[in-house]
Formats: sequence, C-alpha cells, structure tokens
Amino acid sequence: MNKDRIIRCITTDGAVMACAADTSELVFKGAKLHITSPVASAALGRLLTAAAIMGAQLKQKDASITLRVKGDNSETGAVIAVSDSNGNVKGYVQNPDCPTEYYPNGKLNVAKAVGRTGILNVMKDYGTGEPYIGQVQLISGEIAEDITNYYATSEQIPTVCALGVLLDKQDHEVLLAGGLLIQLLPGATEETIDQIEKNVSELEPMTTMLAKGMSMEEICKTALKGFEVEVLDETPIRYACSCSREKIIDAFITLSDDEIRSLADEKGYAEAICHFCKKKHRFSKMQLEEIIKQKNRKDEKE
Repeated sequence: MNKDRIIRCITTDGAVMACAADTSELVFKGAKLHITSPVASAALGRLLTAAAIMGAQLKQKDASITLRVKGDNSETGAVIAVSDSNGNVKGYVQNPDCPTEYYPNGKLNVAKAVGRTGILNVMKDYGTGEPYIGQVQLISGEIAEDITNYYATSEQIPTVCALGVLLDKQDHEVLLAGGLLIQLLPGATEETIDQIEKNVSELEPMTTMLAKGMSMEEICKTALKGFEVEVLDETPIRYACSCSREKIIDAFITLSDDEIRSLADEKGYAEAICHFCKKKHRFSKMQLEEIIKQKNRKDEKE
C-alpha cells in the first residue's frame, strides 16, 4: 500500500500555511527506474518532492506543474520533475550516472553536481490557454533554497522550503524522502514572522523527522508551533507517467511524410522511449505508413 502523501495545513488566523510531504516511495521508484548515481538520486528526489508539493497547491482539475533545473557546467545535466493536481509525479535526470562527491561532513554535494549557478524554470499548465512560465536564477543548486527564492522572486510569497533524501550507505538505495513548505500569507504580523523564524531555526532535517516516525500532521504542527492549526486537505501521491502510444502518434503527425518514414531504422521499425518511465513504443514501417495516411486524412478535413 502506497503511504506517500501530502498534508496541507493553515493556522486558524489564516496567517501561515504549511505543507508536508512523504515522498519516500515515489523517489525510490524514480531512482530505481533511472538507475541514478547517489547524487543524482538526491537531486532528482528533491525536485520530485518540490514538484509534488507545488502540484498539490494547484486548484484546477488536471492542472500540472513542470520544474526544470539546469545548472551551468552541470554534471547532472537538466533535472526535470512534473506533477499534477491529482498527485501524479514523474521526472528524470539528463545524466543519471553522473559522478558523486561528498562534503567533508559526509553529506552529498548536490550543488556541485547540479551547478551552483544556472536557471530554475517553473511552468504551470492550467489546461486553459497559455501556461504560466516563471524563471529565476539558481542561488545554490541545493534545490530547496532555489525553490524558496522562486517563491520570493516570482510570486512574492515569503517561503521556507526544506527537502530531504536519505540513502542507504551500503547500496545507495533511497530509504526516506520528503519535504516541507511554509508560507506566510497576507495576514502575517511581525509577531507571526518572529514565531515562524524561531520554529524554523529549531526544526530538524526532514529525513530526521521521517526517521523518527513523525506523521505529516505532526511535522506541520511542529513547523507551526505556537499557532492553532487546521488541516486543509490530504493528497495521496505516486510516481506515475501519462505517456501513451496515442500521444506519440500525435507528435509524429506534426512531421512531414518523409520525416515520418525516416524514423524507421535499419531494423525496420521506429522506437520511441519515454524519458519519464522508460517505456518503449515501437512502430513498424507499415504502422508508420498508416500514421501518414491518418495525418493526410486530417489535413484534408482541415
């Protein structure tokens, strides 16, 4: 049974919102699927968790959010995570087997692998017209600080973001993963801000709280200590891909007849592999000819 979920809470005075997520299973699945090195597992896991939390905040049905981190001189290459308002999360790392380095304290040096400078892109697609696209400079490459900076810069929302991925020291498999987002709302007073700053300074790392067996509600209430707290909603989350043969055919149809024919290799078929779930979709030369006919029928109707 999948235990991954997100809880959103608000203080009863409407001044602060907190969102806690246990993403251990979906990050484990993502790392296994993409055969990531330890540092790539941590980078992907942090971004998947951030996308899950941000996706849960989307109000519209079937809305989605895409996060793309691309550091300068990055060893991971681009790291991408996509989430929707229904709790489906997916992602990938461009260079999943990138080298792993550690800080002197033994923690993974995610910033070195991702790149301390570069760009964080945020695209929100509400399914109604043009998507919203935000872009900010990376400020650390550790991802949590970059998400915090995105909210402060692009959405003018004072935010604290904590993201954590704990790996087994022997086989480097994902043991725990999760995240916490705390946001000040327009009703926040100086007193509120002081209390939240005190709470944040006393918070343990996300994976430490998970390792202690703390529930998402307990984590939110710890972050909002000193306030009365109300649970807004709970969302189950999972690693899930929405790729399909039909979507690939729709992409093929945008090509010219000759381009579609040229997709077949010397083995006599075209193969499309999904970046997110690694599923292979094969098309024979005959099937490609059928796609060309389908495209031409569509063009005639238009």
